Amino acid sequence: MMNKLFFPTVTALAVLMASTGCRHRTPPITPLPAAPIGGDQNPNTIPNSQPLPNGNGVGSQPLAEDNNFDMSKWNQDRDALAANSIHFAFDSAVIRDSDTANLQAVAAKLQSDASANLMIEGDCDERGTEEYNRSLGERRAEAAREALVGMGITADRVHTMSYGKDKPEDTGHDEAAWSKNRRDDFVLLHPKTGA
Repeated sequence: MMNKLFFPTVTALAVLMASTGCRHRTPPITPLPAAPIGGDQNPNTIPNSQPLPNGNGVGSQPLAEDNNFDMSKWNQDRDALAANSIHFAFDSAVIRDSDTANLQAVAAKLQSDASANLMIEGDCDERGTEEYNRSLGERRAEAAREALVGMGITADRVHTMSYGKDKPEDTGHDEAAWSKNRRDDFVLLHPKTGA
């Protein structure tokens, strides 16, 4: 009789503890530098961007630091700095010492071409919410921008954009793929003639 009551009770208690005791909290969205404090609290929008369709982020626009920057006036050269992408640790926007040489190469390219500008695209792996990854991608791009400004590049030549998890380099679902996707890509911009 005791065994008939003991095992169902212990099983029910274990299920209850597992479902309530180990809840993971969604990380808070970090405010972006350009976002107004106390601004739009609608969870379906991201500061400086278009509303997220249906609140799920599918097909949403990248988060741009400067809405006044007109990309249509620039030719994009994705090959010039493709080898200089930098990568980040999980949930981090801290630039690693091992990526300093890549940033120095980007700075040297900009110093050798005074007419060029730069777009830094911040990217994340697939884990985390759409909103959190947009914010983290922007923080990663901003970290690279600040580092380049520290190397002598004027801030008005460097622009940032976050793609969150929308542009994976590797579509796998393991750490090997995720480590490739946590990155900043650098796009050299040349002014279009007549623009």
